[in-house]
Amino acid sequence: MTKLSVNINKFATLRNARGGNLPDVVKSAIDCERFGAQGITVHPRPDERHIRYSDVYELSGVITTEFNIEGNPIDSFIKLVLDVKPAQVTLVPDAHDVITSNQGWDTIKHRNFLTEVCKTFKASGIRTSIFVDPVEKFVENAVLTGCDRIELYTESYASGYSQNRESAIEPFVKAAELAQKLGLGINAGHDLSLENLGYFAKRVPGLLEVSIGHALVCDAIYLGLENTIQGYLRELENN
Repeated sequence: MTKLSVNINKFATLRNARGGNLPDVVKSAIDCERFGAQGITVHPRPDERHIRYSDVYELSGVITTEFNIEGNPIDSFIKLVLDVKPAQVTLVPDAHDVITSNQGWDTIKHRNFLTEVCKTFKASGIRTSIFVDPVEKFVENAVLTGCDRIELYTESYASGYSQNRESAIEPFVKAAELAQKLGLGINAGHDLSLENLGYFAKRVPGLLEVSIGHALVCDAIYLGLENTIQGYLRELENN
């Protein structure tokens, strides 16, 4: 079954808006695991506007499922990941001023850089994943970096789902099929939700893991965190 990794950034966003420690980010991660999540994802940014580097160090001591740290591999991020040694690091090319991730890597233009970063992390036994758009040439060049997996950037699927889900899913199916042929593992994330997750998981071959944060936390406001996580797991189990 495809694993569900809960991105807990939004818990930190809410905490930081008021100060103090409500909600408690560490407790939120523990609860997500207790309610069935098979992984925890964090995406620390240099301005620490949600997850802080100190949070990552704290979380590393308590998470019992798979810990996935994603972000732009600047020097401070690389040091953080090497210190913590999570199960997986996901490389995301987000600029410092973006609200949220808005593109995958150009693995042709940045292949040499990504190769060096992947080599650094893999030398410490950390599985590496590269965030890419569902574009075959970027998948083909991702494998040349020595990464273990790709994470498909699913914003275009989510935005096109209600208009024509078959058309929206097509490039992701092709990208995943190619990744499988090349020996790459397949993750996915960005704007996946209870509405569109089931169809995505059913159609995309070899899907190992989805990372979901914003929609899941929004659903939890109305449904409760435990019910929400169980709902997302059912969407994955039914495919």
